[in-house]
Amino acid sequence: MKKKFFKALSKLNKKVLPSYTKKELDLRKASKVQMAIIGWKSWVTRNSLD
Repeated sequence: MKKKFFKALSKLNKKVLPSYTKKELDLRKASKVQMAIIGWKSWVTRNSLD
């Protein structure tokens, strides 16, 4: 159940949230909002893989 939820959330994130790797964002120059989005996406990805 938990894994299915995070997989669905991951797909939603991919459609809604911006991809900073495609934009080649420098993490040292990222704003707090951008860092929060990166952290959120990594947390969801980590939980969908477990």
